[in-house]
Amino acid sequence: MRIVVFGAGGRVGSRTVAEALARGHDVTAVVRDPEAHASQLDGVNVVAGDATDPSSVAEVAPGHDLAISTVGTGFGKVPETLPAAARALLEGLSRAGVARLIVLGGAGSLEVAPGVRVLDTAEFRDEWKPDALAQAESLDIYRSATTDVDWTYVSPAAVLEPGERTGEYRTGEDRLLVDDEGNSAISMEDFAVALLDEAESADHVRRRFTVAS
Repeated sequence: MRIVVFGAGGRVGSRTVAEALARGHDVTAVVRDPEAHASQLDGVNVVAGDATDPSSVAEVAPGHDLAISTVGTGFGKVPETLPAAARALLEGLSRAGVARLIVLGGAGSLEVAPGVRVLDTAEFRDEWKPDALAQAESLDIYRSATTDVDWTYVSPAAVLEPGERTGEYRTGEDRLLVDDEGNSAISMEDFAVALLDEAESADHVRRRFTVAS
C-alpha cells in the first residue's frame, strides 16, 4: 500500500513509519519541517505539511491508499490542534480521494464503568484533562461526521511509552483494558504494530477500538 503518515516525526509517528517500511509499504512522511527530521526519517519520502489545514492535507495526500495520523499535542502544540486536525483530515483526504484514515486517539475517553470515562475519575490529573477532552472532542467529530472517508480511531492503553516490540497486544472497544494487576499499558512499538495491522485488515472501519499489552 501507499501510506501517508501525518505527524511522522513524533515518537509514535516515527515508529509507525518504521513499521510500515518493514512490511514493505510505500510511505510518505508528513512533518512541519522536513529538514528537522531528515536524519530520523532517512530513506523515506519526507514532505512538509500541516494536518490542521485541509488544503495542506489535500495537497500531500493524493495517490495514497491510506492515511495514518499520529498527530498529538507535544512540542508546544495546544489541545485545540486535535479537533482541528480531525476536521482538516476528513476534509482534506476527501478532496484528495484517499478513502481511509487511521488515527492515534486518546485513552481518556475510554470507560472504566458504564458511562464513566477515565478522564472523569478522581485519579485523573487536572493537567491531563485539556488534552483528554480535546481527544474526546475529536472522537465525537469522527463519529458525527458525514464523510466518504472510512476512519478508524485507535485509543492506546493508559500508559503509552517507548519500549519493546513484541508484536502482541489485546484489543477492546470502548472500555479501558487492564491486566490482572490493574495496569494498563502498551509500548509505542506495539502500538505501531496495531496501527499497521488495522491498515492491512480494516477490521474496525468507522469505529473506535483500543489496544493494550
